[in-house]
Amino acid sequence: MSGARVILAGCGIAGPVLAIFLKLKGYEPIVYERADGPSNDGLSLCIQANGARVLSLIPGLMDKIAHQSIDQLVFYSASAADGASELARTDAPAGLRDFSGVGIGVAGVRRPLLLRTLVEVAEAHGVRVAFGHQLVQVEEPAGEECVVVRFANGYEDSASFVVGCDGLHSNTRACLFGKEAAVFTGLTQTGGISPISEGFRALGPSMVNIYGDGAHMIAYPIDDTQISWAITQREAEERETWRDMDEARQHEFKNGPFSRLPCGGGDLVRTADKIIKFGLYDRPELTSWHKGRVLLIGDAAHPTSPHLGQGANQALEDIYHLVRLLVQHNPSAASPSTATLSTVFTELEQLRIPRTSTLVYKARAAGELRVVSGTEACTMRDETVQEMWKGKERVRGDADAVKMLYADLFSFPFEAGKSEI
Repeated sequence: MSGARVILAGCGIAGPVLAIFLKLKGYEPIVYERADGPSNDGLSLCIQANGARVLSLIPGLMDKIAHQSIDQLVFYSASAADGASELARTDAPAGLRDFSGVGIGVAGVRRPLLLRTLVEVAEAHGVRVAFGHQLVQVEEPAGEECVVVRFANGYEDSASFVVGCDGLHSNTRACLFGKEAAVFTGLTQTGGISPISEGFRALGPSMVNIYGDGAHMIAYPIDDTQISWAITQREAEERETWRDMDEARQHEFKNGPFSRLPCGGGDLVRTADKIIKFGLYDRPELTSWHKGRVLLIGDAAHPTSPHLGQGANQALEDIYHLVRLLVQHNPSAASPSTATLSTVFTELEQLRIPRTSTLVYKARAAGELRVVSGTEACTMRDETVQEMWKGKERVRGDADAVKMLYADLFSFPFEAGKSEI
């Protein structure tokens, strides 16, 4: 008996990864994506220990993902009139790599390259990926245990159940819960990809934070030659897109005030090969991620600010627990009853909504802490950063210290070596 057919909406990170897991467990997934091919939008992301644990369950996948492990965090203040100063430095990411159980603590990845790799691996596992299909309607016919999905191009398909992995602008979410007004947070991000300068190379593989007056820069390597960076600041509302600035705006930004950032930040701005800019928006928190046979995961369910770097990693945690619950409650991979799916989806929500809600709040708070203006506020922020990392300069090799730092964030979704799938 063939496995249940599953439609996955969205071919970002969650869609192809979930499809591979479902295929390995006996289901027949198909991924539909609105774009005409793997996206080239965006810059980079960090795979962190919790997400790496999930990816490592797919044999050989991490070997195919080009990434740069990060050994240390370095924090600078650039807000004082008399120049820049180092606030703190720690080798905690290297310690996390040892603690994670999979050899990755924090690793920089070029986002478009990751997306192409995931599609290739999914297709190699026999998953069909259909581009150019924008989901516009989901319907559960009365008396039938299936979902009918309709697309903007007129195509129609059906499956046992549907998982919306279609990100921040989820059409699946809109179909389930209606369209929602996104609320601008007051923060924008401008970022780029630049060659690694000699100054950054001398630091070793490091994630660098530069705290300025009214702005914050984060930078980390994504391979041996390139570094990704982003500047968060408070300014007028900007469209919520990850596409490149036009050439005139890029030229203006490369030669503007941020080109003079100390601690190597200005070098990155001036030498970027492309620059993108977008606004950061909040969405209403959902109390349920499903209706009937349709479920949301990842950014479709719990979009988050980028300030903890946990967006993709939380989607991977969703995937682990969804697959674990499907294996537990539907071990045959046959088409599950509506009651079985309700059990799976409800247990997933009970486990995941509290955790993701906490991290959404923490990410928002991190952004508020980083971007402050005025001498007094900047001094308080810098002192807070120093206090956070005081006494944590050397933690690699100290398992207790690493666990104390990271247990609440990275001892998930399972303890190293104890996966249930």
